[in-house]
Amino acid sequence: MISFMRNIIASVRQKKIDNYLENLKNKGLKIGEGTDILQPFFLDPDHCYLISIGRDCTFAPNVRLIAHDASTKTYLDFTRIGKITIGDRCFIGDSTIILPNVSIGSNTVIGSASLVNKDIPENSVAAGNPAKIICSLDEYIKRTEINAEEKGVFGEDYLIENITSQKKDEVLRSLDAGEGYIV
Repeated sequence: MISFMRNIIASVRQKKIDNYLENLKNKGLKIGEGTDILQPFFLDPDHCYLISIGRDCTFAPNVRLIAHDASTKTYLDFTRIGKITIGDRCFIGDSTIILPNVSIGSNTVIGSASLVNKDIPENSVAAGNPAKIICSLDEYIKRTEINAEEKGVFGEDYLIENITSQKKDEVLRSLDAGEGYIV
């Protein structure tokens, strides 16, 4: 019964999010097919027509796209605005803030808690406050593949809905030697 109620609540929440995004799209927000935006998120509702997000992107929770800067409003009675353009197949990490007049190229990873205030070229990995390019996407993928091959990758039986106490202990022991990987 509890699981049934959780599913109903999740369904209602998702419908509200879908309606909210549809409303922003009707106001000019562009989101490509296959893009997944996890909640909570902020896509500047008053300036959403300045935001364009490509296909097959993933936004982790707490991502904020802010297409305006109202710091001048009190003194000059106007607000600075700028486009935000995100290419295809980008990953935007948890709690990242993207500011006005920024373009992020396709096939780019932005690390968690980054502040993106300048353009990031395609095929890059960037992170920090302000975000700086760390390496190319190819370098990042190759390095991660090598590390995962050495350490191994925990399978689906290690996901939270499947994991046993014994498997939790196994994961925890494995992480004593540093980061790990899971499907």
